[in-house]
Amino acid sequence: MKLNLDIAVPSKKEWIDAVINDFDAFLVDHADSERKASAMAMSFVAKYPDRKEIIPELIETAIEELEHFQQVYKLMVARGISLPSQMGEDPYVKALIKQCHSGRNERFMDRLLIASVLETRGAERFRMVSDALEDPELKRFYKLLWASEAKHGHIFVKMALNYFPEQKVYDRLEWWVERESEVIEQLEIRPALH
Repeated sequence: MKLNLDIAVPSKKEWIDAVINDFDAFLVDHADSERKASAMAMSFVAKYPDRKEIIPELIETAIEELEHFQQVYKLMVARGISLPSQMGEDPYVKALIKQCHSGRNERFMDRLLIASVLETRGAERFRMVSDALEDPELKRFYKLLWASEAKHGHIFVKMALNYFPEQKVYDRLEWWVERESEVIEQLEIRPALH
């Protein structure tokens, strides 16, 4: 059983060029994305404490994302980059969440599937970063990250399959992959994960 769908539209070369040309700005955004990913996993635990089957995996995911935040923060410190006093809004995530259903169960499924799509896009982009970097340590770090993000993409679909019929999950996931491709195509190119 396939636990995710591939992204529909690959990231543009202009995106990786922007990242490599302003890698410090990318690191700041990357740190923020990892922090938000950890918080998102824990928000599922807080909002859906009755979904006991997935709580252990959500906690593990939150911890792993927080460890990624810690690792990126260490890279920032080594390069003399501070965390900004205020983290900005992610227009990509905002555009996707705006399209969620509003009913409790429907929104729960949508949020899990958005998380899968986010992680799948993150894996694709971390792979691009790894391929484009010259520094062997950074290259290795981003290679490990893209493998982790790909795994997370699967985890969130598996979670949805605990509670919803398979066909419904895959139909809705396909819908989200299409919406994600529309959003990613309209985004301004910037040195940010999304």
